[in-house]
Amino acid sequence: MNLLYVNDGTNRYPQNSWYTATSELLDSFEPLSNDISADVAIIGGGYAGLSAGLFLAEAGVNTVLLEAQKVGFGASGRNGGQLGAGQRMDQRDLIKLVGDNLGDQLWFLAEDAINTVKNLIAKNEINCFLRPGVANLGNSNTETSDLHYYAEFLEKRYNLGNIETVSKEESEALCKSNEYKGGILFKNAAHLHPLRYVLGLARAGKKRGLRIFEQTPVQKVVKGNTVVLKTNRASIKAKYVIYACNGYLGKLEPKVAARVMPINNFIVATEPLNKAKHQVLTKDIAVADSKFVVNYFRMSHDNRLLFGGTESYGYRFPKNIAAKVRKPLLKIFPQLNDVEIDYAWGGTLGITMRRMPFFKRLSDNEFNISGFSGHGVGNATHAGKLVAQTILNQDSTGFDAMAKVPSIPFPGGRFARSPLLIMAMTWYSLRDKFGL
Repeated sequence: MNLLYVNDGTNRYPQNSWYTATSELLDSFEPLSNDISADVAIIGGGYAGLSAGLFLAEAGVNTVLLEAQKVGFGASGRNGGQLGAGQRMDQRDLIKLVGDNLGDQLWFLAEDAINTVKNLIAKNEINCFLRPGVANLGNSNTETSDLHYYAEFLEKRYNLGNIETVSKEESEALCKSNEYKGGILFKNAAHLHPLRYVLGLARAGKKRGLRIFEQTPVQKVVKGNTVVLKTNRASIKAKYVIYACNGYLGKLEPKVAARVMPINNFIVATEPLNKAKHQVLTKDIAVADSKFVVNYFRMSHDNRLLFGGTESYGYRFPKNIAAKVRKPLLKIFPQLNDVEIDYAWGGTLGITMRRMPFFKRLSDNEFNISGFSGHGVGNATHAGKLVAQTILNQDSTGFDAMAKVPSIPFPGGRFARSPLLIMAMTWYSLRDKFGL
């Protein structure tokens, strides 16, 4: 069963996605039909692959990008649109794991990731409704206190000047829900329309000479001084290859598959809300809560609530995504009980055991960037920049720093990892439910 096709049609974006309905879609790129060669071949047409391709093409490198479906088909075109602060892992825990020097370096790389996205949007005039502000809100007094301590820790260590603590009263004024007790507002973080953003990257890459082929799944990689990528119709010879597949890698590279696991996440878009009757947020920011299985939400430019939550670990999406996501939505916003859900869709992302991206030089001419664990708007875009700089011999310090983060394989290998993870996630879901 192939995740590229099991939940979606061929050569199209999810039909019940609000992102699809509100994007100016590109004309399809042709499949690869003849054998070709390139300096760099990229597997995967999401943020990571397109960013790498754009930076390489700008430098004049002969670069080919191969996408099995359509550019932005995967998590890059379906996610919650949050350009979050920091790494996916709590910075305090990350410092304990890797030490002060590398930990601080990783924080500043995450800051550069935010700036990289903003600069790409501005430079390439990508109309993706970029807006500032992401709040992390606590579901309990204990979690809120910890968020406040975290804000104090970050400000003291990094002198950011762009973090605000949110009290319970401020949280109630900001987010019309009784579920939250306060938290942090990251003013430098942001939110955007993810599909419009990824399509803008593809458009910019094409303009600069990036050769993009859709409907071109890579079926085998023959390693060597010259790498040969065999697709369903033709082959590509390249000096370097970049694996940017995230949750859709399949069996293509076992070293990566052992450490990056696909999971499914789901989002709905309500009907346009009556501001007087159905107010949810009083500021145009995005919110993520402190649940282990995170609920995240924001308002769209046409005044819909975009709400994401719940996860699944099998291959198939549930039959009724709207009903599945409606449960946590109404727990947080019971005032929306009479509101219709107009769109509901799912997507597959790649997670790692520690929720940190998995960067690795698989050989002298093979690079992997994946496992963004729900933090990919910034980190995946930035990964493309870092791997491009490394291949160009401009600066490999960023890529090497990310690659130094200890990565551990999922227990049980590729086939047993799903049942074991389901058991673990069920436990965490119960903790969320009962507030443990």
